[in-house]
Amino acid sequence: MKRIVIIGASSGLGRRISEDFARIGLRVGIAARREPQLKAIYERYPESVVYRTIDVTAPDAVERFYDLIEANGGMDILLLASGTGHINPQLDVATDVTTVETNAVGTVRILDAAYRYFRDTANDTPGQIAVITSLAGTKGIGIAASYSASKRFQSTYIDALDQLAHQEHVNIRFTDIRPGFIRTPLLKEGRNYPLEMAISYAAPLIEKAILRRKRVAVIDSRWRIVSGLWRMIPQCVWSRIALELKDSDNKS
Repeated sequence: MKRIVIIGASSGLGRRISEDFARIGLRVGIAARREPQLKAIYERYPESVVYRTIDVTAPDAVERFYDLIEANGGMDILLLASGTGHINPQLDVATDVTTVETNAVGTVRILDAAYRYFRDTANDTPGQIAVITSLAGTKGIGIAASYSASKRFQSTYIDALDQLAHQEHVNIRFTDIRPGFIRTPLLKEGRNYPLEMAISYAAPLIEKAILRRKRVAVIDSRWRIVSGLWRMIPQCVWSRIALELKDSDNKS
């Protein structure tokens, strides 16, 4: 039985993927800040799910992460799905610092701990580290500077750990999951977003990418075309494009 640990499982994609994997028979360790949501998943799948509360910005996050791995009977796959995002054209410092602490510093805490776990357990079959980053990380977005920058940080950090694993002969595979707009608590109600996807549509695509150990997975095919096009836009043109979105905020 495969064992997966999902950080950021209390809502949105993390919750849906946790329930889907529990339903098909994986052993699932789930974590987030909010215990009632985690307990609800556990009560639906008590034979498959264990949970711990973890705040990735807290100093004890790594200790609690290792405790969850032990309670889950080990870990074959890590999915890091936690994150926060804000539209912040005012450049409120506290908002940007919170975003960076969650999406960048929190990522370092969990990914470093997962890397050490896979290195030290010396699995015969590859371990896997998967992270839900964002297509926002492929271009600097002025109205969400800290969000887009921190998502690029995540992708770059995965690239760096992938190289390190090859250098150290550590048996790990990496999956960088880059969604477009998905109707989760990160998006405000009452607004239509370009090429928006429902969780029920996007989650199976992400699950398939994880189980197939894809290195980079853009969710979905339409967004692969869009991201390919906008990466070709010269910076002198990109900097003159005005983007307008409503504020968003979620932290799992």
